[in-house]
Amino acid sequence: MPVRKTVKTPRPKVRTPAKRTAARAKAAATLPDTMLTGKASPAKAAEGDKPVFAYIASLPQPQRGIAERVDALAARTLPGLQRAVKWGMSYYGVGDGWCFSCGGFSNHVKLMFVNGATLTPVPPVTPVAMGKSTRGVELASVDDVDERQIAAWMKQIATAPGVGGKKR
Repeated sequence: MPVRKTVKTPRPKVRTPAKRTAARAKAAATLPDTMLTGKASPAKAAEGDKPVFAYIASLPQPQRGIAERVDALAARTLPGLQRAVKWGMSYYGVGDGWCFSCGGFSNHVKLMFVNGATLTPVPPVTPVAMGKSTRGVELASVDDVDERQIAAWMKQIATAPGVGGKKR
């Protein structure tokens, strides 16, 4: 009986990912200096004032100036304010839940109120993928910050149940 020859087909080469250099890893972990993408930043989640101040400091201008102004307004308006960085944005809360968020994007800062559909007047922007009742405003410059209206929304939303908290 003759012996059959088996034909070996060459295995396709498996591509291995290129090694990350220290410079590439650092660049991936920080925000671009000139422009942000249309998505939230890659900032790591952490609770407390320090991470939020670091996140705000990492934003390019004019987003940094807008976020600083919103943060200062929140501190003046809400006693017992708590801060955190979550989902690439700064989050603010009073008591045991998060009330609103502020995040820098390519040409604006989004200020979004959890359960914002209950506010009077209802903020004009309905964000994508942030919940059915979330509403807010998009601020393109420091001049767009209407401190009187935003402070009123902050006070209203601080009395409503926040994300991750119990009903008040």
